[in-house]
Amino acid sequence: MSASDLHLPAGARFDPTAGGAACLTAAWARHWRAHPDAKAIHDPDHGWLSRGDLDRESATRAGRLASLGLAAGDRVLLSAESSADLVIGYVAALRLGLVVIPTNTAYGPRELEHVVTDAGPRAAIVDDPDKRAALERIAPGLPVLTPALELPDGPAPRLDAVTPESAALIGYTSGTTGRPKGAVLSHANCLASAEGLRLAWRWTEADRLLLALPLFHMHGLGVGLHGTLYNGATAVLYRGFRADEILSEIEARGATLFFGVPTMYHRLASHPAAKALAKLRLCVSGSAPLPASLHEEIEGVSGQRVLERYGMTETLMLVSNPHDGERRAGTVGLPLPGVELRLEGAPPEIQVRGPNVFDGYWERPDANAEAFTDDGWFRTGDLGAIDEEGYVSIVGRAKELIISGGYNVYPREIEDVLRTRPEIEDVAVVGEADPEWGERVVAYAVTTEPVALEDLRAELGDALAPFKHPRALYPVDALPRNALGKVQKHRLAKGEVLPD
Repeated sequence: MSASDLHLPAGARFDPTAGGAACLTAAWARHWRAHPDAKAIHDPDHGWLSRGDLDRESATRAGRLASLGLAAGDRVLLSAESSADLVIGYVAALRLGLVVIPTNTAYGPRELEHVVTDAGPRAAIVDDPDKRAALERIAPGLPVLTPALELPDGPAPRLDAVTPESAALIGYTSGTTGRPKGAVLSHANCLASAEGLRLAWRWTEADRLLLALPLFHMHGLGVGLHGTLYNGATAVLYRGFRADEILSEIEARGATLFFGVPTMYHRLASHPAAKALAKLRLCVSGSAPLPASLHEEIEGVSGQRVLERYGMTETLMLVSNPHDGERRAGTVGLPLPGVELRLEGAPPEIQVRGPNVFDGYWERPDANAEAFTDDGWFRTGDLGAIDEEGYVSIVGRAKELIISGGYNVYPREIEDVLRTRPEIEDVAVVGEADPEWGERVVAYAVTTEPVALEDLRAELGDALAPFKHPRALYPVDALPRNALGKVQKHRLAKGEVLPD
């Protein structure tokens, strides 16, 4: 028996084709047609959306997108806060066969320009008026729509008709050099991941998810929303995370599931009402390592044993602690159904393959050649260990990626912006351990004069999203470098080079 088989209920078999569904929306539509009056999505302002509402309204809005001349394979940028309109617009785009580019709502003009230039979307769906204005400056003539897609209705287009191999999403992922790359995920990738999680987490129509994760992030979108729609379950959307709201609504909403990042669990564990977590069937943590101490703290105050898992934008979910077996603190668990995982090299890098793993980055043959081994395994860039019972631990990152509050932050971009300031001669950005955020962004800088952190953060403006702003600025006489001149960031991260 393989490690991934340990996730399967008795007698179950993993089918990566999800029973032969042609595409994501065809799989979702099975539930819409079977029980159209059943609840589906709770909007934070307007209440419940039924399955039938989602079916009818997404078809109507797909017609509106088609009236713009959009057709299967065209790309559309999507950046908005959680709402029924966002969900309907997203579903409408996929039903038409469009390729959706989920984009962080915190992105400023500089970051948006990179995505637009790189992916070439033919339309954008954005709720922030300032970002709509920025996009109109960046790409004159690009249709920029609100999430309600307020356009005249068009003729009914052909829906749910793309093939499993067709692209569904381009998720921009951070790296340690250069600009973000667009990971192209197919409908087949998304279906395989959803089916694996259905089996591993025992996800059914009876489940109700409190979904406070943003829907531009694969944790919220590719796991939370996709899983809800795939399983015919229900989800309650929130615009942002507030511990008191989540804890008070667990019982009030009849919730069974909560997915969060370690920063959220830190705040839940320290809340006086934390014991309410015990009423949930399953709590899942991901997007950043969950400290073993926090894992134990949550169990101590609520009795809830959080299930930690591991995935990436390029692969969706890869590894999970078991639903029925031991949820081992400090590990991310066992490979999910269909996932093959190996450790290669010294230090040992995690490499994976499976039906959930993407085929490559958008128009980046150079990056693809580096990302995959000669025998077809994807190099995650994460360093790992596997214990005698098959549990996987993430022990470090081969790349210099910082994960703060569940968001990926790449140092090179921040360093490039900081170096535009005349008083900063040299700078290196690293992640520093933080009990609330997992890691916080800090900068070590060689300066010609003192630089106040708050002044620096205030002046970054639209150049960087707020979660990328340095939380500490350490002045140093020089950055540590090796014989080839490369900055030795591992020495900064370990505190071996102390600030003046």
